[in-house]
Amino acid sequence: MARRHRTPLSALALVSLALPLLALPGHASAAPPVNSCGEEGFDPAVEPPDPGAPQLPRVDIPPVVKIPLPYPEIVPVPVPGPEPDVTRVPQEPLPADPCADPCPVPGLAPDAPDTLSSGSSGSSGSAGSSGSTGSSGSSSFLPRVELDPQPETIPIPVPGPPGAPVPPAPPREDPPFEPGTVTARPPAPVVGDVELISQLTGPGSENRTDARWAVHGTDLGIAWETRPGEVALAFGDTFGAQWSPPGGAGGDWRSNVLAFSRDADLSDGLTIDAMVQDSPCHAAEILDARHVKNFETTVIPTSGFAIGDRQYLSYMSVRRWSVVPGMWYTNHGGIAYSDDHGQTWVKDPHARWDNVFGLGRFQVATMVPHGDHVYMFGTPNGRIGSVGLARVPVDDVLNPSAYQYWVHDRWMPVFEQLATPLADGAASELSVRFDAARDRWQMSYLDPIAGNIVLRESDSPQGHWSDATPLVRTADYPKAYGGFMHPWSDGRDLYFTVSEWDSYNVYLMRARLD
Repeated sequence: MARRHRTPLSALALVSLALPLLALPGHASAAPPVNSCGEEGFDPAVEPPDPGAPQLPRVDIPPVVKIPLPYPEIVPVPVPGPEPDVTRVPQEPLPADPCADPCPVPGLAPDAPDTLSSGSSGSSGSAGSSGSTGSSGSSSFLPRVELDPQPETIPIPVPGPPGAPVPPAPPREDPPFEPGTVTARPPAPVVGDVELISQLTGPGSENRTDARWAVHGTDLGIAWETRPGEVALAFGDTFGAQWSPPGGAGGDWRSNVLAFSRDADLSDGLTIDAMVQDSPCHAAEILDARHVKNFETTVIPTSGFAIGDRQYLSYMSVRRWSVVPGMWYTNHGGIAYSDDHGQTWVKDPHARWDNVFGLGRFQVATMVPHGDHVYMFGTPNGRIGSVGLARVPVDDVLNPSAYQYWVHDRWMPVFEQLATPLADGAASELSVRFDAARDRWQMSYLDPIAGNIVLRESDSPQGHWSDATPLVRTADYPKAYGGFMHPWSDGRDLYFTVSEWDSYNVYLMRARLD
C-alpha cells in the first residue's frame, strides 16, 4: 500500500511502469487548479520558494518509523488462470452540461480487486509490538520505532480450468544480416518554454474522469492514432472512489484502462470522449492481470500503435515491485492486439520476450510502425538499463523469430542481449515518434540519473541520436515521470503527458521547440 514519502529513502509502493523519482518532497501550491465546474484539482509543481524563508532544506522527522517485518503467506495460483471478463458496455453520449454526472453512482466491476494489498510491495497491515527509542522526554526529537508486519506472498501454482486452446506458434523465420546506415548526429533539440496545459484525469480535471468512468487516480497516458481523427490513450494502474493521494493505491484497482479522444486542438487541453467500459460509468481493465505479488502483480501498457484496422499494445507483466526505488522485476514483455477497436484484447501467447535471469533487454518496449517495418525500442525492467533497438516487417509483428536487432552498424537476427545501446546512460518510460513535418525521429524518456524527462532527436531510428535536452526538471516537478509524446504534435509544439506521484494523475504539457 502507498505511504506518504517524507524522505528520499522511503520505501516506494506500487505504481504503474515507474516509481516516483528520488527528490526532496515538493509542497502543494497555495492555489490548486479548479476546473470549470468549480472542482479542485492537483498542482504537480513545487510551490515557489519564499524569499524570507531559511535557505537550508527542511528535514521532517516523522513521529513514527515503521520497520517492515515480512512473514510468509502461501497463495494458491490456478494455472492457467480464469478467462478474462470481456463484458463491455457502449459509451453513452456524455451530458450536454459538462458539470452533470452521467451516472448518479459510478459503476463498479463485480470482480475488481478492492486494494493493492494482494499484489503490492507492501500492505496496510497493523502496527505490531514496538519499542520506543528514547524516553518520553526525548520523543519530540527522536521518532518512535514500530514493527510493521507485512505478508510476503509465496505463490504456489495449482491446476486451473482447462482454458482456451493455445493457437499454434507462427512459422520460424530466418531473417538475414543486413547492413544499416548510421546517420550523422544532429544538434540537440532547443527547448524553449515548457508549460503545463491541463490536468487530464482525476478529481478536478476538465474530463472529470472520477465522475464519468470511476477513474480517480491513474498514470501514464500513452497516446497513439487509432484512425484518422482519433487517438487512444492507455493508462496504467487505476483506482476508483477509495483512492486518495498521495500515490497509487486504493480500491477498485484496474491494472490498465483505455480512453479515446478526437480533440485536435491541444492548446487548451485534451478532451476525453469515451473509455472502454465494463459497466456504465466504469472504465474496464483491458489487459487482464493476476494481481498476485511475486507471480504477476500487474500488467502495464508501454506503447500503442495501429496497423490497418488492428490495434496493438506492447506491455510488461510485472512480477513484483522492488523495495529499491526505481526498480521492478518483470516476467516478460509482450504484445497484445485488438480487432474490435480496442474494446477487447488478446495477449498473444507467442509474441513475448521472457525475462530470463532478469537479463531481458526489451521488457519495457516502445513500438513505432514506419515504412515496411515496425521499430521496437526497449529497456530492461527497472530504470537502470540502456535503450536497445529491433525491427520487424509489418506483417510479422507477432512473430519474435522475425525480428532483427541493431548491433553496431547492421541488423542481425541474434539474441536480444546483443543489441547495441542507442545512447549513453540509463533510460526509463520511453516514448518515440517520427515527426513527418521535419523528417526526424524524437525520443523522450526519464533520465533517472539526472532526474529529468529529456528529449533526443535523430535522422534514423538507429541513430546517431543527439545529446539530451531537458523537457521537465524535477526541480520544478519533483515527483514527475513519464513523458509520452502525443502523435499530433507538430514541428514547433511538442505535446506530451506527464504523471506525478503524489497526486497520482496525468497532465498534458507543451514544449516549444526552437
